[in-house]
Amino acid sequence: METSVAATLGASVTAGTAAAEDDDTDGAPSVDGDLRRFASTALGAEVTGPCVLDDGTLLMSLQHPSRDNAHLYDRAGVGYFRGFRFDLDGDGDDFDELSAPTTEAHRRTVRGSEGVFVPLVEEADPIRGGEERLGVVQTPDGVDVTTDAFVGTQYGNAAYNPDCNQFVPTPDGEYAGYLFTNWENSPGNVSRVPIERTGDGRLDAVLEDALNLANTDALRDLGGTRINCYGDLSPWGTMVSSEENYAHPRVSLTATVGDIDDAGTGEGRVGACQFWNRPNPVGIQDAVDEYYGDDSWSVQGYWALTGVEFLAYYLGADPVEREGEDDANPTTPIDDVYPNPYRYGYHVDVREPTADEPQPVKYYVMGRAAWEAPDFQQDRKTVYGCSDGDSKGIYKFVADRPIPSYDDPMDLAGTLYAPTVTPRNDDQGASPATTALDVEWMELGHASNREVESWIAAYDDVTQVDYLETHADTDWEDDLETALREADETVVEAGNRNYVTNAEILEWASQYEADGPDGVDEDLRKVPFLETRAAAKEVGASIEFNKAEGVDSVDGATPGDPIYFGVSEFNDALADDEGDLRLSRVDGGVVYRGTLESDYDVSTLEPVITGPDASDPASVADDALVNVDNVYVMDDGRVLCCEDADQFGRSYKNDCLYVYDPAADAPGSRPDVLGNGGNAHGDTDGSRAEPESAPSPRYASRSTDDRPHLDENPSHEP
Repeated sequence: METSVAATLGASVTAGTAAAEDDDTDGAPSVDGDLRRFASTALGAEVTGPCVLDDGTLLMSLQHPSRDNAHLYDRAGVGYFRGFRFDLDGDGDDFDELSAPTTEAHRRTVRGSEGVFVPLVEEADPIRGGEERLGVVQTPDGVDVTTDAFVGTQYGNAAYNPDCNQFVPTPDGEYAGYLFTNWENSPGNVSRVPIERTGDGRLDAVLEDALNLANTDALRDLGGTRINCYGDLSPWGTMVSSEENYAHPRVSLTATVGDIDDAGTGEGRVGACQFWNRPNPVGIQDAVDEYYGDDSWSVQGYWALTGVEFLAYYLGADPVEREGEDDANPTTPIDDVYPNPYRYGYHVDVREPTADEPQPVKYYVMGRAAWEAPDFQQDRKTVYGCSDGDSKGIYKFVADRPIPSYDDPMDLAGTLYAPTVTPRNDDQGASPATTALDVEWMELGHASNREVESWIAAYDDVTQVDYLETHADTDWEDDLETALREADETVVEAGNRNYVTNAEILEWASQYEADGPDGVDEDLRKVPFLETRAAAKEVGASIEFNKAEGVDSVDGATPGDPIYFGVSEFNDALADDEGDLRLSRVDGGVVYRGTLESDYDVSTLEPVITGPDASDPASVADDALVNVDNVYVMDDGRVLCCEDADQFGRSYKNDCLYVYDPAADAPGSRPDVLGNGGNAHGDTDGSRAEPESAPSPRYASRSTDDRPHLDENPSHEP
């Protein structure tokens, strides 16, 4: 089925955008500053997890590469560029631009402008004396949670999706430090691998002492994690792992709960999370197609329900037996242990990172979303986060006092905000490349981490049997097929009554609009924290971003310094005729820069990199940043820009890593920044195999002229 294909490839499969649908947009592509390609990754792999050590060494992940790639590049893992270090104290002229991959040999490897990419760790490496495999989660009894042991759907092949990397040094310890890596699966995982430095500057991983945090009691007691994507290194020196819970949408795309109430049905509007505890939850899309025929719709996030049952087995549920030889996804309900949906979709702070068993903390109070990335600010109170997918949000959380000052992190208290975003001078219809955005922040609610966890705990005992017994008239033990259809149709019609109800969200919004966030009834305070996206939509926040993929600022950033936001695709709700943002369409995406204000607020976003249109030819698209994913600000102010790209008009399919150098007059830039807004090119063949043709011209300054994600794919095809 389609979801198995998507899961094998990883969470960021895109469906492509027809070039004919994307007319030329002024200023697309363009760069305010200098942009140079440093690396291209092997076919099938995204550019994920960049991490620059204090000596300038660059690490990154090789996520879900093609099995047909050359040796060393056909297995997922994490590696570094041996023989090269960024000169973080220099003028930025520390590498020549890498040319685009033009040969099959180059496309099947990881190439860098300088140095050689060397794997440090690879998927499923034996660790802990062979009792575990790196990146692979286990049941409480020590059984690997894979399709070899369990019947059901798996979100990505085990240990095939390494993503974010963060390095925590141990200057007084046995090792140089610990490499923390996210594994973007369900159940999710964070690994910790000791790293040693050799006398010649090389890095070595000590696998014997590596740790899968998912298999520790501390993380299992939190319910584990799912779809651990990007993250951050906190100002207090801990890895923060973000759960990209794509299955959280309550309503599809731009719909609201109010729209369902007005229509008297959720038909055409209901999203994936309403089917979380359905037996075989990922099967809801096929079921909706069957029930509603030509009136079927894309249940946003349905494909990310893959792996929910494996999460139950990770927590200790008794496995469901296969109902027949060809039955890959049984519908026999799980009735003993089942994951609570409100326990997933958070930032996870790995406290005590160098202890024998780190102590993870989930920041429930920061809101529930498909978190791609967070950025924890130097005031230790302010956190920005991006939620990935179509019609999603960017959010802000501000703690009452510095986060590490709380003796018990469950006492952490603060305010959750969602934005209203409008184009400068209300210049609707303009090009995103030339239009700044004004941002105002709406307070959604105030709570403590402990309060939100108590609201979540009320749903801990809900199982798949509850889905059937609450929503179907037929006894499922007598006629499971009929009961399942009745339950599905009831949930489509009126919502899933096992969780926060539509009525609660609407009543919260009514009271919010009448009396403000502090004027809502006590039993409704949970709504914006458990149903963040639906609540923000209901009160008019700008939940319109398509794949808000990255946010970062330099470590130690203070007021006046820049913060960067990456939006992978500027289309759909950002470029339609409704909502707060109605600009022109740029399928290649936009990187925005804000400036941290005195209170670490951000009120303006200015475009600094604009990707190409889908209709642009290879002569334009080959050397442009396409579908920016994560952004990583190095200590010298330069920004690593990762790609998770649709090919568009490119002559190659590889994703690339670019280095952005801001213009000399940009906030936080170096006075001797390379090119002062100009451009510098070199024709460097990272594999040193054979010369290649010079790259196409780059767009070095913005013009002065005046792909949907799989979970939003109407055809349900990867």
